[in-house]
Amino acid sequence: MADQTKAILFDDGKGVLSPLNDLRPTFAIRTGAMTISERLTQAFDLEPIGVVVPQPMVELTSELTTLPVNTPPEEGDDEVLLINARCPLPLRAIGEIQVGQAIVEEDTQDMIAVRLTQSGVRDLLSGNQPELMPIAIEGKHLISRPWDWRHFRDASLEFDLQVIGQNMIKVEAEPIGVTLIGTEGIAISREAIVMPGVILNATAGPIVIEENATIRPGAIITGPAYIGPGTTVLEQANIKPNTAIGPVCKVAGEVGGSVFQGYANKGHAGHLGDSWVGEWANLGADTTNSNLLNTYGEVAARPAPGGSMEKTGEIFLGVTMGDHTKTAIGTRIMTGAIVGTGTMFAASTALAGTTEPFSWHTDAGVKHYRLGKFVEVSMTAMGRRGIKQSQAYSRRLTILHETVTGQEAFSWPGKDVSHLAGKSE
Repeated sequence: MADQTKAILFDDGKGVLSPLNDLRPTFAIRTGAMTISERLTQAFDLEPIGVVVPQPMVELTSELTTLPVNTPPEEGDDEVLLINARCPLPLRAIGEIQVGQAIVEEDTQDMIAVRLTQSGVRDLLSGNQPELMPIAIEGKHLISRPWDWRHFRDASLEFDLQVIGQNMIKVEAEPIGVTLIGTEGIAISREAIVMPGVILNATAGPIVIEENATIRPGAIITGPAYIGPGTTVLEQANIKPNTAIGPVCKVAGEVGGSVFQGYANKGHAGHLGDSWVGEWANLGADTTNSNLLNTYGEVAARPAPGGSMEKTGEIFLGVTMGDHTKTAIGTRIMTGAIVGTGTMFAASTALAGTTEPFSWHTDAGVKHYRLGKFVEVSMTAMGRRGIKQSQAYSRRLTILHETVTGQEAFSWPGKDVSHLAGKSE
């Protein structure tokens, strides 16, 4: 058996990815059934020895991983593969590069991966650029905008379902009262519950249902699709192809081509198409989004509030919803919308464009969600799933809120307030 490849995932901090990585390191973004780090580790049989993240994310990342964070490896001649955390798919070229070679994305010249000795990695991380041989790769290989999850979704899910499914039990006989179409591509955990009246259709792609997931009567799931651990698909739900629902979600209504990071609720009727939903999001009853322009043209979107519109390269693109976002009943969401972390939308008008994080929308106007109340609500939501909000998480929420409002709310020893530079009081 070949030795595993020592590896470090590094986040170069480039691009505009908020809200995807506001409350998680970039390598933890889910673009299919797996996160970026899970997929790369599986694909290249990696032995992760560390991660590198921007300074504002160090405390939260240190809590989410047991790996050393922003810590150079020991001196030595062992080879280490560094892979950009913005690279969702395992390019074959990554596994083929030699020591001293670096793969770069041709259009942006951003580094995708580099192989160095441990000593070379120390030099690189300390700012002493080692001599490298760049190898330019055509095409788009790094996420750089909040909607880029859509570009990588299908290939990510295809890889993930194959890897996850091969380690699970393939269904050979129909569970009582369940209709299976194309049984070869269906894998269900022994600990999952699939109730009578469910239809699983794998003729267009595989279906994987993880442990402790529950599929309730009348639900229809059409592959390729992934139902994560502890997730419940409610009665009469219609889960359409290219959907990946992460852990501990509740999903109902019509959902297609969408990725749920995890711990989110869409517990009622309404259409959600070609969308990404962050953790602790809650879509009110009959919330419905558009994922196709009536001109059938390319969708344009604004990567950040107040920024310029950009072409996304996508014809089908719904909403990208940050963590802790909420919509009121009957909310309509327009094509290509981006909903900032912590947004509460309760206006009777349609949700369109890009909302500022922690914004509270009603027919009376838009104001900022008060930090104290927001943290209280977020702790309650997390507590309902048995998760206690950590100090590092609360601090990260505070810093994000302060960055938006320009006002320091709380202080603690060693707190970095550089994010408030130039902000009005």
